[in-house]
Order: sequence, then structure tokens, then C-alpha cells
Amino acid sequence: MLIFDKIESLQLFLKKSKGKTIGFVPTMGALHEGHLSLIQASKEKTDITICSVFVNPAQFNKVEDLEKYPRNIEKDVGMLEQKGCDLLFFPTVDEMYPVPPTKQYDFGDLGVVMEGKHRPGHFNGVGLVIERFFEIIHPDYAFFGEKDFQQLAVIRELVRQLNSSTVIVGCPIYREKSGLAMSSRNERLSEKEKEDAQAIFKALEHVKKKSTNSTIAELKQYFFNTLNQYQNFEVEYFSVADGNTLQPITNWGESDYCVAFTAVNVGSVRLIDNMTIFS
Repeated sequence: MLIFDKIESLQLFLKKSKGKTIGFVPTMGALHEGHLSLIQASKEKTDITICSVFVNPAQFNKVEDLEKYPRNIEKDVGMLEQKGCDLLFFPTVDEMYPVPPTKQYDFGDLGVVMEGKHRPGHFNGVGLVIERFFEIIHPDYAFFGEKDFQQLAVIRELVRQLNSSTVIVGCPIYREKSGLAMSSRNERLSEKEKEDAQAIFKALEHVKKKSTNSTIAELKQYFFNTLNQYQNFEVEYFSVADGNTLQPITNWGESDYCVAFTAVNVGSVRLIDNMTIFS
């Protein structure tokens, strides 16, 4: 695997690879099997797979979250090499943003609910870094996990606004055997917290199972009651929304594509998850 930390040298290599299809997997490192599933999806669809590891400060609305974000580039390199990734792009903040970015995006209703409401500025940071990566790499395909369902929707809207030719590929949520959605943040959970956190998946499964004979309001109350009984849990939000618009619904008949979304604070670690109820 080739490793680049400079834009100029990466672009020079890509220029020599003209005619080959490029798949791109952007990450913030602390890689896990979910990330590697994206690498595999890219390898199956493209000639060259590029993974980036860049902890993007523009995505963090809390300084402490940026400081605590797990970093282990040596481990990441080993995992990528074992998976057969072709290129790693590992730039510094100054390399990515030689001039501090000031662009403001408008993602409409997609960007103001759920994560957009609870993490002000987060999706603007996502837009900044993805547009920057696309300017540098010009990938034919870019691969994103559906755990970050709202981010995926925002990126598709970004591509539409930019009139980009990059095809966005959404890949299924990768879960632990317990059902807990794989996340780099899981590294910060204690063993007890990690064991308890599987309750998030189980509660989502219950919502899906009971959707045929319970109201959304009843299941929302169930979700909060079930998870908030854990001493170190705090449900930040639970929303049942249309899978296309991401706007919340109050009755099942309002949409033919319903997805349940949640963010739960487990101790000091914020976890997100979602589950398609029906489509």
C-alpha cells in the first residue's frame, strides 16, 4: 500500500493512473471492520481504492470531542494493508486547509433535524471536507456506511449541488455480534458500557417488530423508558422519519419508507444508530 501525506504527490500518482476507476473511502481513522467492509466494497467495484485518514476539526462542535477522538495510525495502516487497500491519504490539517475554510452550505431540511439540530455546524464541516477530498482525488465512486444515514443523505445532496460526477455508494451498517453498531467511538466505552450498549439495537428491533400494532408515540415512549433505565444512559433523541426527506412522522401512514433514528449518550460517549422499519 502506498501512503501519501501531500496532495501534490497523490495527484501526480493519480495522473499516471488515468483510465482506471477510483474508489474512495474517507475515514477519521480508528478503523474497524465496518470501515474495512467499505474498502472491500470499493475493491470489488473499482481499480484503485483510496482510503483517507483525517480527523476533520470542522466536523466537531465540541473541542473535547475532537481531543478525545481515538487515533492509532499504525494500527490503521496494518488493517488497510491486510485488507489490500491500494493507497492511504494521511494529510495534516494545514495540508487540507492551507487557508481556513469559510464556505457555508445549505442542505435544506436534511441538515437541520436530528444530528443537524444537536450538533450545530457538523454537516457544514462534512460538506467542507468531502468537497475538498473530491477536488483533490476526483473519485469515480465514494463509499459511506449507512450507520451515518443522515450524513449519507447530506453528502448525496452535496454531490447534487456540486454537479459532481462521483457516484455515492451507501453500504449496510456493520454490527458487533451483540448488535451494537460498529463505531470508532466504541473504543472509548468500558466493557460494562459496551455490554449495556447492545440495548440500543435491541430497542430498535423491538420498535420494528411492534410497528404493526403500536403507534409511533407509544414506541417512542418505550424507547426512552427502556434505555433511560440504565444509570449511565441518556437518550438525546429518538425519531421515526421518512427515509428520503428525514422529516419526522407521527403516524405510520405518512410514509412508505420509515426509518428510526437515535443518538444515545453512554457515559461520556455519544452513539448513533438507525434501523429501517419498512420500505
